Amino acid sequence: MSSLPNNYLQVINELKERIRSSQLRAQLSLNKELILLYWNIGKKIIEEQENQGWGSKVIDRISHDLKQEFPDFTGFSVRNLKYMRAFADAYPTLNEQIKFSDNFVQQAVAQITGNDKESLIVQQLVAQTPWGHQIQILTKLKEKGQRLFYMAKTIQNGWSRDELIFNIENKLHLRQGNIITNFDQTLSTQQSKLAAHTFKSPYVFGLLNVSENMKELEVEKALINHLKSFLLELGSGFAYLGNQKKLTVEGDDFFPDLLFYHIHLRCYVIFELKIGNFKPEYAGKLNFYINTVDMQLRSVNDNPSIGILLCKTPNKTVVKYSLQNIKQAMGVAEYYLSELPNDIKKSLPSEKDLIEEINKEFKQLNKK
Repeated sequence: MSSLPNNYLQVINELKERIRSSQLRAQLSLNKELILLYWNIGKKIIEEQENQGWGSKVIDRISHDLKQEFPDFTGFSVRNLKYMRAFADAYPTLNEQIKFSDNFVQQAVAQITGNDKESLIVQQLVAQTPWGHQIQILTKLKEKGQRLFYMAKTIQNGWSRDELIFNIENKLHLRQGNIITNFDQTLSTQQSKLAAHTFKSPYVFGLLNVSENMKELEVEKALINHLKSFLLELGSGFAYLGNQKKLTVEGDDFFPDLLFYHIHLRCYVIFELKIGNFKPEYAGKLNFYINTVDMQLRSVNDNPSIGILLCKTPNKTVVKYSLQNIKQAMGVAEYYLSELPNDIKKSLPSEKDLIEEINKEFKQLNKK
């Protein structure tokens, strides 16, 4: 087989992303009728309980009768009927026009509608969110604004149920858009808005449930689970192009940590990982990588590349001063890990080992 074109990985990852999006749209179309059916069943139960005084036990009888009539339909358990009632109670009318008092909800909705609308009919979000996801949103979140945010993100990113739970439990709505950047000075208005809400801060990489008596193999397993969480944290749209990718400038070789192409931003994204706190000189090195990627890899159809520095507890004022006169788009985000016992910390990889493990994990995921 002849050698692959230079942009092959970028193209094949973009095609994979488009196929997944197409599959998701087909699934959502089938899902809409089921969601509306469940809402109508729940609404009817509420109406009869309020108007006719039906007790809670009547749900048991409804479940029995519907199962008898539709034996092949698995959604009429007592538990699921109660979820339907709670679902209809949470959204009394699907034609309700919601005014977004929460900025993070408006931003999430704008990303899936392509418009900075201040309001949206609830049905547009509710009907597109799978039932299993709706149950998690209902049971884990009480505020309507937060529920709508995670619905919008599910639709936008095609989250699985586990991905949804992961992001709810790690409070994505509080972290989205918190990254310190110079995007408003270096990118167009539209690109700046999209970029600001593509990245977050802090990133949660510390989901290692460890104890002092864990064995080496258990630590290794925890590390792999941690890396999968790292991939979830990046979100959708990232096409992985490699780690420690060699960039040669007049005979000198340089190796940025992680290189991606973002499908929606249509630009290269360079991630640099630093174990310690932010230092101003890190911005200069990342700026060099961005310039080099733009000169060597960026095509006429690509937007300017973006660099993201991941470090511990960045001093916001120092970061802002460091980014102030840099002409390339750059952001600095905090990340944190769970506090580990000293003997476990010694078993964890170095910065270089961590990046290598991330690379292996990406290769495994791309084979699926």
